[in-house]
Amino acid sequence: MAQAVRFSEFGGPEVLEVREVPTPEPGPGEVLVEVYAAGISPVETAVRAGSNADRWPVEFPSGQGREFAGVVAKAGAGAGRFRRGAEVIGYVARGAQATHVVVPEAQLVPKPISLSWEVAGSLYVAGTTALGAVEGVNLGSGDVVVVTAAAGGIGCLAAQLAKARGAVVIGTTTEERFDFIRQFGIIPVAYGPDLAARVREITGSPVTAFLDFLGGGADEAAALGVAPSRVFTTTDWAAVEDHDAVKLYAGDTLALGRVAQMVADRQVRLPIADVFSLAEIGDAYRQLDQRDSAGKIVIGMKLVDYKGQKVKPARIKQQDVTIGIPTPHDRVAVEDMLPPVIGDGRARRLRTGPIPTVEVPVGAGAPAR
Repeated sequence: MAQAVRFSEFGGPEVLEVREVPTPEPGPGEVLVEVYAAGISPVETAVRAGSNADRWPVEFPSGQGREFAGVVAKAGAGAGRFRRGAEVIGYVARGAQATHVVVPEAQLVPKPISLSWEVAGSLYVAGTTALGAVEGVNLGSGDVVVVTAAAGGIGCLAAQLAKARGAVVIGTTTEERFDFIRQFGIIPVAYGPDLAARVREITGSPVTAFLDFLGGGADEAAALGVAPSRVFTTTDWAAVEDHDAVKLYAGDTLALGRVAQMVADRQVRLPIADVFSLAEIGDAYRQLDQRDSAGKIVIGMKLVDYKGQKVKPARIKQQDVTIGIPTPHDRVAVEDMLPPVIGDGRARRLRTGPIPTVEVPVGAGAPAR
């Protein structure tokens, strides 16, 4: 049997549940992948909430999630590109948040050996969308671009890609994340009203592009004089219909392979904000919905606890989001905040041996606030 995230009605994270399901069988040209990590994204929140259900139709009970990384477990007839045990990155239309997923082999690329599982499993949506945005606007050295939600997965990658092409990047985020986005060369500006006026105070040059990964920025883009053809959005259908903004979509396998190699070669970085287990899927989306996490939030199917680990990072509970009261927890020393990481069978066997050295992803190890 496998486990998979399902929801049977529209709503918030509370409608999500993890169910036992039969392990799927690959058909012709398909591959069964044992999933090690799966990313989450704001589009999934919009789909699950029933926003624009005519454009994002849902058949109940529905799976959730598009991106994953894992190991090939079985191949269907005619599928011969990947051997059993091959490490791969891929995507599906819906249902990646599961322990096993069937995918057309044309939607898989090899996982570069230097990519951690948490980065590989959360790369498709953020990486290919960011690449499509920057190349679609054709940013260059003469551009000044505003990137909203610049500390998030898509925004952070898009900002780095824009910087690499010579553009000046102004990014919106919470004030607590200013230092985080400055490390990527992004000029920070806080969320809030009168964004256009505050951006003008930062730069004396005209803003030439607006990448809106938060939603609701079309009016500010217009106030800055940005042409509608250079205003891109991921979830804001009203901006598309009323302001002629351009709707962004995730890319194809070619784009995924390009981004994976860029990250593997350290041309750009995909920070990981936090890693949750599959059973904690609701908490993962509650944290995502606050929209202030530093990088991507990931679901890990194979979390490894090391011998001597005293605590796990404190999780944000539902009351933090709904009534603004932090969940009480004991204070701990920084050296005790050793988060679980995603491992394979070799890593799991180390649990009874010496404590391995852990490279903690950027932003992991403490709750996002």
